[in-house]
Amino acid sequence: MIKKQKGCHDLYGREAKIWKYVDSVIDTLMEKYNYSYIRTPIIEATELYHRGVGETTDIVTKESYDFEDKGGRAITLRPEGTAGVVRSYIENKMYGDATQPVKVYYNGTMYRYERPQSGRDRELTQFGMEILGSDDPLSDAEIISAAVNLYQMLGLKEIKVNLNSLGDTESREKYRDALEEYFKPHIGDFCEDCQERLEKNPLRILDCKVDQDNKVLKNAPKTIDYLNDESRDRFEKVQEYLDIMQVQYEINPNIVRGLDYYNHTVFEIEAKVEGFGSNNVIGAGGRYNGLVNQLDGPETPCVGFATGLGRLVMALELEKVKLPIVEDIDLFIMYVNEDEKKNAAYLCQELRLAGFIVDTEYTGRGLKGQFKQADRLGAKFTCVLNSEDLNNHEVKIKNNLTKEEEMISLDVLIYYLDEQLNLMEQDDDCGCGEGHECCGHCHHEEEE
Repeated sequence: MIKKQKGCHDLYGREAKIWKYVDSVIDTLMEKYNYSYIRTPIIEATELYHRGVGETTDIVTKESYDFEDKGGRAITLRPEGTAGVVRSYIENKMYGDATQPVKVYYNGTMYRYERPQSGRDRELTQFGMEILGSDDPLSDAEIISAAVNLYQMLGLKEIKVNLNSLGDTESREKYRDALEEYFKPHIGDFCEDCQERLEKNPLRILDCKVDQDNKVLKNAPKTIDYLNDESRDRFEKVQEYLDIMQVQYEINPNIVRGLDYYNHTVFEIEAKVEGFGSNNVIGAGGRYNGLVNQLDGPETPCVGFATGLGRLVMALELEKVKLPIVEDIDLFIMYVNEDEKKNAAYLCQELRLAGFIVDTEYTGRGLKGQFKQADRLGAKFTCVLNSEDLNNHEVKIKNNLTKEEEMISLDVLIYYLDEQLNLMEQDDDCGCGEGHECCGHCHHEEEE
């Protein structure tokens, strides 16, 4: 038997409905913030990530899926979303569009060769949003507020924003020099990766998971102590706008982010979720003003955010957030003979086109088996087609909550179902708040 690859998952059933619901909330939120959807290729030139994400990041040095295609081209499976968006921005000359800044969001699969564990897979789905063409601190605050709003809309309650600034190029260089000087006498106590990072990019040492409990690391210089006046003023503006938006945050000078392209604002968003362990970060982002130019485009200020949907869905499940997932259908149509089956096919088509969730029998079950199938599907109404009723242009509809049956003219069937389903929603079933389950909705009498 052929099995799925390690670190990959099949998504189906109720879990798939949860993911689709999260997708719908993302789409709705992005529409309100006036972001346009963008989809970039899963395969890109390897050079894009080596130049964009950075040669010193784990994503490039350890985790990227690199290969040579049949034409001898160096190809990489997309490990993150920002570099591809920037490539598209440059290639399609979006910087020349009259409407600026360019505000886009993506929602797609990424690939990283890492050790699979809870919430971390080799194939992952990531949602991200980017503002390209604005250096205004308000755009930083907007990105952060949109991310917080997403988590809150989905039902997560204890959300914490950790905020920091790496400053401009001058500030970052001063900080880099200070880190190099600080770590140099102690670098022998760090892992081999960190020893290599000392000269290439000492900021990456702060992100090390191996040495995260090292006392030397905990006492390292802080970014905000090396900000010049311009960078400090900018950082204060971001905070001012977040205060106006009533977005709660904490200044955390330990936040540096793992990708080389960040400058100025960087942030991580945590969710206090029991079962997550020590790593409760569910999303992160920051400003990357030099990346477009680094990839051969014009000087363009940018800011963005990304969150892994697998980890987000896990947080919702651990928090037992009740989501409005549709797990039942409006009507199940049953039949016995071939003429009734043809009428079932016709009615299913008409009712589906009218907006109802309808199903019927496809495996040759008898009526008893069809009733059980209706139960499994959680049908609100059932209809057993009868040749005599059909000759009279009528069908008998059963309300599976009240057990009441009514003979309905086919001419008014759509209006009848619409009215009854609206009444069900308004009544909230029995009023207990538990939906159908407490009142036996899914346990029909077996009928022949």
